[in-house]
Amino acid sequence: MKLYTYDPAPNPKRLGMFMAYKGIDIETVQVDMMTQEQLGEAYLEVNPLGTVPALVLDDGTTLTEVIGCCNYLESLYPEKPLMGSTDLERAQVISWDHLLFVSVFMAVAEIFRNGNPNFAGRALPGALGIEQIPALVERGQRRLEAGWRTVDKRLGEADFLAGDNFSLADIDLMILAEFAGWAAKSPVPEDCANILDWMPRAKASFEGS
Repeated sequence: MKLYTYDPAPNPKRLGMFMAYKGIDIETVQVDMMTQEQLGEAYLEVNPLGTVPALVLDDGTTLTEVIGCCNYLESLYPEKPLMGSTDLERAQVISWDHLLFVSVFMAVAEIFRNGNPNFAGRALPGALGIEQIPALVERGQRRLEAGWRTVDKRLGEADFLAGDNFSLADIDLMILAEFAGWAAKSPVPEDCANILDWMPRAKASFEGS
């Protein structure tokens, strides 16, 4: 297998932390997003979508979505599960991970990519040129605020997003809390006490791996 990635970016970081937690070592090629290498001809031959990460399997199949990469790697490396150990846990991990993606990640992305002049003509990731829509910045801020409240309520009911055990959903929330802070200038609100209490618990679980 070969992984094409760019370590500092949020989506690659999700997969990178997943692999680090489980001790997975894969040949890796860095694709420099700061120079838009992901849109160059060489990389588009690997992944025509022009997004990172991309995991190329031994049979030539290319996985371009983090959730797909994680699910595949979990099947190969089941120790220290991050996708759940029972049918219900797996359903909860995927459900919370998807909710995070649509309610928090996409909200931050709306704010960041529609409000930052560096993304003019590239309001969506990849090779498809899409113009910015400034009104989406305000919508993203409202979506993000609601997303934080949903997550905070959940973490008042359970130690981790998917229940009793640390999972991919928690890794993604760790990254999103950081991403929202620098990209959207919207860190976790101070009154979301359950998320703030969860942060050191999640960090300890990850570092204790």
